Amino acid sequence: MPIRRLLAASLLFAAIAGAHAALPPTPQQVSSFFRAVQMDDAGTVRKMVGAVVNANELNPLGGEPALVLAIREGAREVILELLRHPGTDLERKAVNGNTALMMAAFKRDEEVVRALLKKGAKVNQPGWTALHYAAASGDDKIAQLLIEHGAKLDAVSPRPSGAFTPLMLAAREGKDATARLLVARGANTALKNTEGHTAAQIARQAGRDELARELTASAR
Repeated sequence: MPIRRLLAASLLFAAIAGAHAALPPTPQQVSSFFRAVQMDDAGTVRKMVGAVVNANELNPLGGEPALVLAIREGAREVILELLRHPGTDLERKAVNGNTALMMAAFKRDEEVVRALLKKGAKVNQPGWTALHYAAASGDDKIAQLLIEHGAKLDAVSPRPSGAFTPLMLAAREGKDATARLLVARGANTALKNTEGHTAAQIARQAGRDELARELTASAR
């Protein structure tokens, strides 16, 4: 009888503990977690992630998962901690559609881009991509890395945003070297955005006449 009672008590304790572990985090805990992410407090993140807060929880204040937020804030130690955590979803998107790889490209953080690619982050998705961001910022090293990992040269942004390709963005932002890199790797110079403009026309509108001539010549 004592053994049966001990077994029953153990099972009851396990059930209670399991129910407690399954409880969702409180708003205060979520706030503390994301504050630790922003402050690059890897120790607190390590204690809370998985045990208290899901690694892929969205920050109520900005709609970003912890990894995207950490990359935006340059929180190096937290980035490493989240990349080590088995529950971190590299493809978890912020409410605006940004993934961790897209944010790293936007921030021109080559080290993090390399780390994400090494762990298998996807370079392509419908709409905006990491290559769009690299092209717009003129980061040739990151653009080259993404292309080497299979980034679609002619990815098209959502039509409401203009249906821009990475080449069009490089042309618009005056990133001549990046535009030339994309053309050299096979970007289609004949594509048009929703206004019917090619990359060459966009470059001309931006006052980049020499680049416009080069792009026009490439389209022949």
